[in-house]
Amino acid sequence: MQVTKETLFKASKAEMKGDATTRAAREIIDRDRAQQDAKTERLRLARMERDAAEQAAAPPPVVKKTRKRAASAA
Repeated sequence: MQVTKETLFKASKAEMKGDATTRAAREIIDRDRAQQDAKTERLRLARMERDAAEQAAAPPPVVKKTRKRAASAA
């Protein structure tokens, strides 16, 4: 019998069940994170399109003319 990592250190049933639970939880978390990232990107693009449309539709800002002040005689 050869001594290897697998033959020397066997995982108990509790460790194997814990590993399976951890693996399943990480898959769920990764899937949820991917969905959240996709939603965030979709909303960011929609916001940028909306802002561009609002900016194109908005009238240019009105520039107020200022009067020159008379120099005071001091």
